[in-house]
Amino acid sequence: MSRVALVTGGSRGIGAAISVALKSAGYKVAANYAGNDEAAAAFTKETGIKTYKWNVADYDASKAGVAQVEADLGPIEVVVANAGITRDAPFHKMTPEQWHQVIDTNLTGVFNTVHPVWPGMRERKFGRVIVISSVNGQKGQFGQVNYAATKAGDIGIVRSLAQEGARAGITANAICPGYIATEMVMAVPEKVREAIIAQIPAGRLGEPAEIARCVAFLASDDAQFINGSTISANGAQFFA
Repeated sequence: MSRVALVTGGSRGIGAAISVALKSAGYKVAANYAGNDEAAAAFTKETGIKTYKWNVADYDASKAGVAQVEADLGPIEVVVANAGITRDAPFHKMTPEQWHQVIDTNLTGVFNTVHPVWPGMRERKFGRVIVISSVNGQKGQFGQVNYAATKAGDIGIVRSLAQEGARAGITANAICPGYIATEMVMAVPEKVREAIIAQIPAGRLGEPAEIARCVAFLASDDAQFINGSTISANGAQFFA
């Protein structure tokens, strides 16, 4: 029987590539999204992957969404917490609203996504938790105190979950992408994009599929002894 995988933020960008890669690997995939109905519908039409709408910042909505996925597809055995937002500003100009919006989605959203499936994973003695962090959670970034804090916190979550889940056959790992050629990155002015690429020894942006392949490996049986780890996929831009 195919294992069920939930990918939050799974209908666009890196999340879409992850959803497609997991489906290609034989998983039954549910792709969560927050608000872009048109993009989600187009994604489902193109890939055949069903999408589910809820805000990961809302615990009750996440719990209900997880319950619906499990009613439709079966017990969730792989969770990819990918949903994330940015609200960039220099710290002296950052508002409490900008801080809380990012914390609620990128950090609390991981708790809200994993917590409802954790008991089932423990009971079945199997689970894969994969959190998409960021190079900026490892090194920090000007104008991203809120974002960097959440992505650093995500690494702390997986290191702790790894210790709690290991005896129950659950692994928890993080992936820290560098700058990836997503719609958001490609939308920045060309000069800014060139400046970003100049900082990457590989001389290019990463591709969403390259992050997706990392996820597919960590979700597989081949990765069962990898637990509490962080994979840096950034073209040698930063070494943690």
